[in-house]
Amino acid sequence: MVDKVAVVTGSNKGIGYVTVKELCRRGVGVVYLTARDEKRGNEALENLKKEGLNPIFHLLEVTDKESVKRLAKHLKEEHGGIDILINNAAVITANFRETTYEDSVRVLNVNYFSILTIQEHLFPILRDNARVINISSDAGHISNITNPEWIKRLTKNDLKLEDVNAFVYWFLESVKNGTLNKNDFVENGLLAYRVSKVALSALTRVQQNQVGRGISVNSLHPGFVKTSMTKNAGFLNLDEAGNAPVYLALDADQSLKGKYIWFDKTEKEWTDAQLKIHCKFDIFIKHVEEL
Repeated sequence: MVDKVAVVTGSNKGIGYVTVKELCRRGVGVVYLTARDEKRGNEALENLKKEGLNPIFHLLEVTDKESVKRLAKHLKEEHGGIDILINNAAVITANFRETTYEDSVRVLNVNYFSILTIQEHLFPILRDNARVINISSDAGHISNITNPEWIKRLTKNDLKLEDVNAFVYWFLESVKNGTLNKNDFVENGLLAYRVSKVALSALTRVQQNQVGRGISVNSLHPGFVKTSMTKNAGFLNLDEAGNAPVYLALDADQSLKGKYIWFDKTEKEWTDAQLKIHCKFDIFIKHVEEL
């Protein structure tokens, strides 16, 4: 029997780290911990080995196509393919309130465009019935957007990659040329992050329609978790944060495909803009600033 092979991006700390830990604890045969910094990646590896766990470290800078290609080549040569891919690597805006072009480009490159690079090079080595989990956010639900044209376009049944890309480029261009209308969003604050995660959730639907071979692709809001990204503000402790990703990786029915899943393992209708389950900036910033 061939061991299952799992890859978790951005997993030297935070949600990615505890997800690697839980996958190892659950007996997944080969689990890759990846990070863009070799020293930090190896430190995380050693910490897990002290707990009797044995993941493998591989250097990965998700925004570097050559780095992604090297990982894909290694996985194909060593294992022939992968069974679980968890796209976790992400960043947040440097200034939670203000939206600059440079910061928006940085956030979109890591949180959205890197997923396209990963899809290009890692999806071809996904085994039949593999599982892909895109770590999104409550900022990734369509209710974060109030622009009716984009809501209609992003929620249509025949959504295409060109639609999602157009949404991202529209935002970047509007920030660059000073035409950004904050009324196009449910709230001001974390706008680039919202756009990146809405785009990722939408991309999940596109990817599901492309993959075939029994492969499932789902997006996940992991909850408001106490991580360095949130300056350790949140409602969930880090140890709890690996439960939902691992549920989708190992326990969810294989028929669950192209869905948007909440941290409590329930499905939320991503295309329903009236749900009002968006990222509530006042709550987020209140908890961050209280620390």
